[in-house]
Amino acid sequence: MGVNPPAHPTGPARPARPARPARPARSARSARSAAVLAVDAGNSKTDAALIAADGTVLGTGRSGGFQPQRTGVEAAVDVLAQAVAAAAEAAALPLPGPGTPCADQVSACLANADLPVEEQQLADAIGARGWGAATRVFNDTFAILRAGLSAGGPPLGVAVVCGAGINCVGMLPDGRTARFPALGQISGDWGGGVGLAAEALWWAARAEDGRGGPTELAAALPGHFGLASMAELIEALHLGALAQRRTHELVPVLFAVAAAGDPVASAIVERQADEVVALASVALARLDLLDEEAPVLLGGGVLTAGHQQLDELIAAGLARRAPRARVSVVAAPPVLGAGLLGLDALGALPEAHGKLRAHFG
Repeated sequence: MGVNPPAHPTGPARPARPARPARPARSARSARSAAVLAVDAGNSKTDAALIAADGTVLGTGRSGGFQPQRTGVEAAVDVLAQAVAAAAEAAALPLPGPGTPCADQVSACLANADLPVEEQQLADAIGARGWGAATRVFNDTFAILRAGLSAGGPPLGVAVVCGAGINCVGMLPDGRTARFPALGQISGDWGGGVGLAAEALWWAARAEDGRGGPTELAAALPGHFGLASMAELIEALHLGALAQRRTHELVPVLFAVAAAGDPVASAIVERQADEVVALASVALARLDLLDEEAPVLLGGGVLTAGHQQLDELIAAGLARRAPRARVSVVAAPPVLGAGLLGLDALGALPEAHGKLRAHFG
């Protein structure tokens, strides 16, 4: 918020000082407050945006990935703080903190906030930083859902995100939601970039050593890294010569091999489509939306990459299980959804939502 400068004390006149250069960005800021600090944090990057009440984006910032389960909550929130500080600097605001909030509402959509208890824990940790007068934390899938809902329409629909992992949420206008723990194998999940890469490696390894049937993945996966065999790739990953994090590079290779007609690779893609369809249709059923027209919004790197085979399988599967679903891909950055959720909480006018959409559109 803008702060009025203190009045000069009375006393003897002081010598005139040289005029300071004008600071237009800070002057402009004093005329309009930041209503929302929107944060979208994924496994690989964090985006923050300071948004005025009329939907104007005042400043944005970016930092690294948000992984509280690996680094601890406070260290993970430190990563968010880097993006928030960058957004404040871009908006010509002081660094936010206790006593100097930068917005009325903090709206944070965070990866790895998979359970309500985790959302509350993270909301408490972020609230303690003093970035805003109020703090709301959502799983990052809600950002995709909110970003994909039509302007002025009710908050009704289902979103499936398939990035590093996979998750699904649904929402009704009365506030009811459908969601899944999305904790990996222990909660029944399969797929996303990590799962797809692991599955492709498993089948390729067995193809090369004879325990499985033939597949072009056995040559294509090591070939991507300039290696001659799966044995070389396995050794490089095991001994650390090749970082495990680089296995995500194999996901496009898997889809390319599948598109060329390889039956093993195609079966993996089909399984991923089945998982997306299962999540979406179950969420629709929980919200009593199977027999109504409702949007099913797809987000995350795997689902926004335009893999034709995957897209067609998902469309066909939903046509069978949820024939009235309207499927679309959300290409807008998820920080838009976080910002819209923040404006929702403040009761912003539709024009503000439209201006924010236009900025990120």
